[in-house]
Amino acid sequence: MASLLLVTLLSGLLVHIREARFLPSSNVIDGPTHAQSIQARHGAVASENQRCSLIGVDILKAGGNAVDATIGATLCVGVVNMFSSGIGGGGYITVRIPPSAGQNHSEAWTIDFRETAPALANKTMFVANNESSMYGGLAVGVPGELKGLEEAHRRWGRLPWARLVQPSVLLAQGWKVDHELGRRIPLYADLMLNNPDWRSIFAPQGVLLKEGDPIQRVNLSRTLAIIAAQGTDPFYKGSIGHSIVAKARSTGGVLSKADLENYSVIVTRALEGTYNGQRIMTTHAPTSGPALLHMFNLLEHFNMTVRDGLSTHRLVEAIKYGFAARTKICDPASDDDSDRIAQISTKQYAAQIVGNITDTAHPPDYYDPAYDVRPDHGTSHVSVIDKDGMAVGLTSTVNLVFGSQVLDPFTGIILNDEMDDFTVPGRPNSAGMWPSPYNYPEPNKRPLSSITPIIVEHPNGTLYVSIGGAGGTRIFGSVFQTFLNLNHWGLDVGQAIEFGRMHSPLYPSIVEVDSTYPPELVNDLKARGHNVTVADIHRTAAAVEGAMKQGEMLYAASDPRKSGMAAGY
Repeated sequence: MASLLLVTLLSGLLVHIREARFLPSSNVIDGPTHAQSIQARHGAVASENQRCSLIGVDILKAGGNAVDATIGATLCVGVVNMFSSGIGGGGYITVRIPPSAGQNHSEAWTIDFRETAPALANKTMFVANNESSMYGGLAVGVPGELKGLEEAHRRWGRLPWARLVQPSVLLAQGWKVDHELGRRIPLYADLMLNNPDWRSIFAPQGVLLKEGDPIQRVNLSRTLAIIAAQGTDPFYKGSIGHSIVAKARSTGGVLSKADLENYSVIVTRALEGTYNGQRIMTTHAPTSGPALLHMFNLLEHFNMTVRDGLSTHRLVEAIKYGFAARTKICDPASDDDSDRIAQISTKQYAAQIVGNITDTAHPPDYYDPAYDVRPDHGTSHVSVIDKDGMAVGLTSTVNLVFGSQVLDPFTGIILNDEMDDFTVPGRPNSAGMWPSPYNYPEPNKRPLSSITPIIVEHPNGTLYVSIGGAGGTRIFGSVFQTFLNLNHWGLDVGQAIEFGRMHSPLYPSIVEVDSTYPPELVNDLKARGHNVTVADIHRTAAAVEGAMKQGEMLYAASDPRKSGMAAGY
């Protein structure tokens, strides 16, 4: 009887979905060559896939707010860009609630829906086989994305939950391989051709799908339809969860039903700082939000109004100190020294360090990193601003491309490999730095993350911009540089995102510079002692999405580095 009722409910839901107006799934989305800035009056959505940006806009047109649009766009990205994110992963969201009548100050909140280590995790679980933190069931952390989206909707959403999930239910029934997915499938040919769970989707006739070919994730569509109708309980307490636990365990994992049942998100006021009077709202540890605020606090001591060799050098030095600060960050719930993390984002901490920024580069140990920190990996970001001034930045991830490479064929869910973001004891890096004990795996612990979605207000309290990014350890440096492009150097949001970037992670001791970066600035960096490597702008690198408000107009752009396109109305 219960099964019949569920089938009837889902049938009605799918009829409603087919009658709704969404971006046609029959059209392939080509990768843009430039960051196309869109202009809008009522709402703007920037995601890494045009169809997902348009789904977000359609939700805004239907009366939804920025949180609703973010949920719809995020679920869409998990369907079509499943190599980056999905409901088998987790992430973070920053939300600006605009001032209500009679108030002159907005509220800013974050939801931490980061994956956690299973209850059976321990510090030495990956020592014998380092690759087991990346591939297979042991790499799987407890997924948090659906809990995070549900909590955001419960607190601030406007449209019914089912309305936000429906576009992805329909989309998963069939679309055409977009440019970015088409780039990645052949890179994983062995997985796609030789693993039956993957072959049925990505090589259904024994031949790898390519850009423009039809693709279906029918079982995921069925899973999303259940979630649309019943919420997240089937995932965390029911048959969906039972299936992914069984799949994780059959591939060597320790994930349990109790891990899913006991998972909870963390809702807090956003971590806040200022930069030249502008209010910056971002995420707490274990993200790199504190490190990003530290970088802003350092640059506040310098005149950055002109982009020249000296200001470029200072920007690189701030990034290096940001990476050094990041080595001191971990899950606060597992840390017995809360002051160590708390001081990173303060002006006082920056004041103690800024005198060490000279006019030349220095060896890595000059920046005083505490330990080596394992790099994290791929992600997806959505930025949204609505007509009322609500702004949202949400970054989600399954970590490595295609996560743990474990796909549950019954639910269609690709499981994360977030356990790889923990450090492994006993293995120094190439420079002799030992791994951070702050970030060893422990039961129910959340690993360090480079995620840093920011929302910024002008000194008068009006909304300025929402920016976030994807791309592992490049995220917080890319968000940092994109904001400086907007704030100091007169670029519009599209130009600011497209402009060449630099990456300097301390170890290895290099400054990696995009091939489009101005040559005179690159030469100046070399003259100041930086070990510069120029890298092709077309490589896979960090991708930034941004939306901003200027007067009565909204502007948004997505990064061509990941074939993204924004939308608005």
